Amino acid sequence: NYMENNYKQVMQQLDAARKTITEKTPLIETTLRDYASKTNEELKTESQWIDDERVVCDQKIGGYNQQIDNNNKQKESLQKIGEDLENKKNEAKIWALLNELVGSSDGAKYKKFVQSLTFRYVVGYANEQLKKMTDRYLLIQKNDSQLDLNIVDKYQAGSERSIANISGGEKFLVCLALALGLSAMSSQKVRVDSLFLDEGFGSLDDESLEIALNVLYDLQQDGKQIGIISHVQFIKDNITNQICVERVSEGISKISFKR
Repeated sequence: NYMENNYKQVMQQLDAARKTITEKTPLIETTLRDYASKTNEELKTESQWIDDERVVCDQKIGGYNQQIDNNNKQKESLQKIGEDLENKKNEAKIWALLNELVGSSDGAKYKKFVQSLTFRYVVGYANEQLKKMTDRYLLIQKNDSQLDLNIVDKYQAGSERSIANISGGEKFLVCLALALGLSAMSSQKVRVDSLFLDEGFGSLDDESLEIALNVLYDLQQDGKQIGIISHVQFIKDNITNQICVERVSEGISKISFKR
């Protein structure tokens, strides 16, 4: 079977070659007759023309090869430029981000950016103080503002509210927590031994007022001197050392000290 298949394959190839020779024979014969009819001078002229055309073709091939070499070099150069451009784009993204955060001719963006970083620390310290007063609230920075607060109500499934929408008592607790947080942060570098609170206690209910006073008592035990300015009777009854200002008449007041 192998010999038979090989024989058939060889015969097919011979048939194809015979067919090709048969097809090209008229052209070959015509070409031979043409050359046979030409004189030696005509053949020399045609041979010279062929040589000249070969030279021209060789020159063209050399030019094309040079263009190919130049194209390859340009491709390598463009690839390097593309890599450099990509690196520049990545570097530009960093500068664009910095420009977005802090870039402005008057430095206002930079100040706000630095303040927002400091504010973040203040909020962290304030939340530590707020935990001592109530487990209900948590302060967070607003996503769309670097220097504004929202309050999270844990008793309301973690709902988020603006500070502007909280009650007077809640606002006092938040302000007290922020004041204590700022004091705690300041004391990391410089010792702050005193804290003064002006009013606000009148907006608290009895329970919140007691919680706030307990926090202030704890701070006093830690060595801080707490000064409270208030007209609330509950405060007067629970503060031992007092500087009292009593109005005597229109435009005249009397200062006294009570223990």
